[in-house]
Amino acid sequence: MSNSFKPINRILLGPGPANVHPKVLEALSKPTLGHLDPQFIELMEEIKSLLRYTFKTESGHTFVLSGPGSLGMEACLVNMIEPGDKVVVCVGGYFANRMVQIVEKIGGVAIVVKETWGRATDPQKLEDALNANPDTKVAAFVHAETSTGALSNVKVLSEIAHKHNALVVADVVTSLGATEVLVDEWQLDAVYSCSQKGLACVAGMSPVSFSERAFAHIKNRKTPIRSWFNDFNLLESYWQGSGKRAYHHTAPANQYYGLHEALRILKEEGIENAWRRHKENSAKLIKRLKDELNLEPIVPAGERIPHLLAITVPEGIDEAKVRVELLTKHNLEIGAGLGELAGKVWRIGLMGYNSNDKLVDYCVSSFKDVLKK
Repeated sequence: MSNSFKPINRILLGPGPANVHPKVLEALSKPTLGHLDPQFIELMEEIKSLLRYTFKTESGHTFVLSGPGSLGMEACLVNMIEPGDKVVVCVGGYFANRMVQIVEKIGGVAIVVKETWGRATDPQKLEDALNANPDTKVAAFVHAETSTGALSNVKVLSEIAHKHNALVVADVVTSLGATEVLVDEWQLDAVYSCSQKGLACVAGMSPVSFSERAFAHIKNRKTPIRSWFNDFNLLESYWQGSGKRAYHHTAPANQYYGLHEALRILKEEGIENAWRRHKENSAKLIKRLKDELNLEPIVPAGERIPHLLAITVPEGIDEAKVRVELLTKHNLEIGAGLGELAGKVWRIGLMGYNSNDKLVDYCVSSFKDVLKK
């Protein structure tokens, strides 16, 4: 007979997942409820309210998808785009490139705005693309590009898109809960995120929010939505309304308990305080890595994700060996580079519950021990 699985309690300082808050782990173990149980419906309403606080939106079209952030990406795009629609996608990393793939799979026409990996999207490049394609229906971009550590100014990008009568789809997977995201103020029409980074919860849930403009756009489509599971109309029939709700899927009740607790903890701290905490701890880590180990981020100072750093690997260093030794000797997981940055950077995340002084110290001391050898 096999034994029960006992995972190692790793220190997760990579690009995600991050370590889960102990109170969230406790919440996950509570008794399971049915997905249409009256008490579970009450929980769904509380999650929606907490998400509106976290997204900084008043939109009633704010809820959770039972799947990872990639499901949120596909849900936003498949609902907003019809076959033949022109979609300008700002691509400066691995995950923005995934947007292009989805657009093309659902029959959209992707207009790619290329940016150097490790740099924020240049707003002028978006402006130029929209001037060249005045019939663009949607502009899509990533706020915090997980693969590069670059943070783009989506407020400005959104303003440009709306000036050209394009709707906005924004990826806030890495930014939500950890750095400023103001959905209503920035007029973001469809946004999606994840649960395992800034929210300090387990993976497998994707918070989404649609503006009233997006809602009207979806309702006025000329063609059916090319997805059953991600059909906004079906999802709304499950998530909305105080009366009878239509069965859509068997929601993972225990995961939703965890998300509710994570969002509750975030609100208790105050989201502005959480943004400040992430910024201050990352600044400490950057300074210490530079001063004590001569390691620096690849992204310029004004364009960095505060809590996810892509650190340049020094010449002559085997980056994979360093990651292996950090894991085996110090129980510390960091991330490798992706795509164009593979082998060139380490990705270090101080996200959610992990953004604290103790782990800044542990990360620096662990790197010192491994690199001196």
